[in-house]
Amino acid sequence: MGKGDLQTAPGNPRTARGLSPARCGDHSQVVSRAKVLMPPEIRPIPRHIAEPPHEREPHGRWAEQLGRRFLSACAEIQTDEKLTQPEVDAVDWYPSRSYANRTYVPASAATDEGVEFFGYVSFVRPEHGDPGHFEARADYTHETADENPDWRVDLNEEVIASWRGPGDVTADVTLVWGTPLIPGATVASAEVDEQTVDQCAIVQSDRFTLIALDNLIGFGGYAIYMDVALWNKRNAELARESLYEAEEPAAAEA
Repeated sequence: MGKGDLQTAPGNPRTARGLSPARCGDHSQVVSRAKVLMPPEIRPIPRHIAEPPHEREPHGRWAEQLGRRFLSACAEIQTDEKLTQPEVDAVDWYPSRSYANRTYVPASAATDEGVEFFGYVSFVRPEHGDPGHFEARADYTHETADENPDWRVDLNEEVIASWRGPGDVTADVTLVWGTPLIPGATVASAEVDEQTVDQCAIVQSDRFTLIALDNLIGFGGYAIYMDVALWNKRNAELARESLYEAEEPAAAEA
């Protein structure tokens, strides 16, 4: 009998590697592997579409190079306000994430005037060679964590691509970066339709970056938005924030 002709006698089941329980050293029982059936999903939402962070936040000359590109994008913001530009050493960097062969490094920079600039620098890193094809995006806000002591997490987001699902379903591929404002957070997760679709460990600078779908349209009569949640080391939820900002209800007329 050849190697491909092994047979199993009735009543003598083999293990996953093709050996009988006796050869595995287990004479008392046979381990049963139950098959778990997973039905098709009603809403096939992609999960974990981006690579996890592979290196620490930029530092040294690399941070200076990215910082100059980010500050150039800040200087190009079209506004009637007179904005004081931040310095390179004032830029805070967040974990990098890669999607569709492009790496995104989010950033933020606060000024003494109560303005916070936020955005990202992205680039393509070939398998053998230096990063290239740089792009930088920036915007600013007066709504800062310092002015909102009730915030539990400070978030920024930017749409970086579009996604088309089955039929007429569409969504925004969204880059989200933020900072926990409460102690004990070890993981940030992105949740869509009560499913965890991305996560990022909070290990180095108490900052995190996520890439996931947001503003899903076509799975019913309403849009589905992303939630960002913070978790502690015991997997207890500490905070949750939606990217959807509900409009303030109109005041009733007297």
